[in-house]
Amino acid sequence: MKRSSHFYLQLAFTLLVCAFLIVPVLLSMLAGVTENFFVGMSSGFTLRWVAQVWEMYQPTIWRSIFIALACLVVTAVVGVPLAYMLARYKGGNSRIARAIEELLMMPVAVPGLATALALIMAYGQFRAFRASLLFILVGHVLFTLPFMVRPVLAVMQSSQLALLEEAAASLGAGMMRRFFGIVIPNVMSGILAGALMVVTLSIGEFNITWMLHTPLTMTLPVGLADAYASMRLEVGSAYTLIFFFMIIPLLIGMQWVTQATRKRASL
Repeated sequence: MKRSSHFYLQLAFTLLVCAFLIVPVLLSMLAGVTENFFVGMSSGFTLRWVAQVWEMYQPTIWRSIFIALACLVVTAVVGVPLAYMLARYKGGNSRIARAIEELLMMPVAVPGLATALALIMAYGQFRAFRASLLFILVGHVLFTLPFMVRPVLAVMQSSQLALLEEAAASLGAGMMRRFFGIVIPNVMSGILAGALMVVTLSIGEFNITWMLHTPLTMTLPVGLADAYASMRLEVGSAYTLIFFFMIIPLLIGMQWVTQATRKRASL
């Protein structure tokens, strides 16, 4: 079938947009393995900048992974029952459920710096808490909790959980047994999608972390900013390269989960 000129214009526009987004990322990654970025590729390629980043900022990487996993555990333990409550009572108490949903979205709508400042004003006087990773974890949980609740709630509302629970209850299953035996298995796709979102956002979160961190609790994004501000461009770019190698598998996993959920919903 012959392609029209309109198709080629759309294709060219799409490629231009992709190039506008991808080329800066590729240049940044290339700088991380170039001996001297200002000289260009003719200066040769090297991994010494990556090794230097790993040597200097390795604790920030492990710290970010630990906070992201802890954030995942907290948001799953809190978010899944909260989504279940919203799904069950949205009909009878729709105003209360809607108000809770709006409150959940406030940390996303409010700038991260404002959220961090509020946490400092409320809990900054507790020095041990202020200087610990737990303080950063609280900020990350506030920011990422909606991203766990939303996909789980969407799956709960689109499935036949009410009918399945009624059938299980008629057979004598208690509330806890219904929750862990019926609800959790049926919303696992939403939990997995939310988990990938939470981990990805927690690892890359900068605004809240920048306000809440101390020199001893610096995380990956804050270390990345520090590398660009105080080191050579190649060092900061090598840090970016490591960051992308951590994030890209999570983004691919998120896309795969989204497609699998759509296929399951269409069956």
